[in-house]
Amino acid sequence: MKIIPRYSTGATVTPLPNGWRLETPAGEASAYRFAQLDNYTQLPRRQFPSRPPLSLSLRARASGISIPGTWGFGLWNDPFGMSLGFGGNPFRLPTLPNAIWFFHASEENWLSFSDKPGNGFLAQVFRSPNVPSGLLALSGIPISPLLATRNTRKWLRGIVNHLVRGDGICLSLDLTEWHTYKLEWNPKRSAFWVDDALVLESPISPCPPLGLVIWVDNQFAAFMPEGIIGYGVLNGKAAWLEIADLSVTYK
Repeated sequence: MKIIPRYSTGATVTPLPNGWRLETPAGEASAYRFAQLDNYTQLPRRQFPSRPPLSLSLRARASGISIPGTWGFGLWNDPFGMSLGFGGNPFRLPTLPNAIWFFHASEENWLSFSDKPGNGFLAQVFRSPNVPSGLLALSGIPISPLLATRNTRKWLRGIVNHLVRGDGICLSLDLTEWHTYKLEWNPKRSAFWVDDALVLESPISPCPPLGLVIWVDNQFAAFMPEGIIGYGVLNGKAAWLEIADLSVTYK
């Protein structure tokens, strides 16, 4: 499995004897700062390399209990990634999310469309239909006016909740200490363990294919139950995520 490091100016991805350290510098809320490892950057979504059944495990620790922005590790379809194919990059438009991961979202975020937790340290899974990106882009034209008022945004959020099935649980851990994390992705089931204890088992399974992602950044996004939408970048201190003993096993 070829894993590619990517990072913004001033950020670093440093190899360790059995893992990596991903670090972002301190800064104001004026620029996106990220450090990431993935195995899909140069691929169109239909060629993302991960399909069930598989298990992913690693050990991890972070620099703080609540880093402003997001960080985590797992598998997703990079739904918000966009590329028009220039410079050797694949053509890719935004799509609906499919993901299975351990995900930390600071309090500015709200990343759930149902009654499940939207921020904190989450074991989380999303499943959406594989709607062609071009069709989704066209459908966004008549939907755009629905973002004008809070009531219409609340209605639209309910529609998204029917399209994007999600499950998750907020975990209470000292994230600055080493823990062992494991997820299993099967065609009809998703399951999560922390330090060999099962913390979530769900009948929701994301639609393949997905790609591996491990990251830390200063970004936030929120679509609140009351219809409030927010997104952007946050100021903060330098932050890091260390991982070790990464293993992906196909069953």
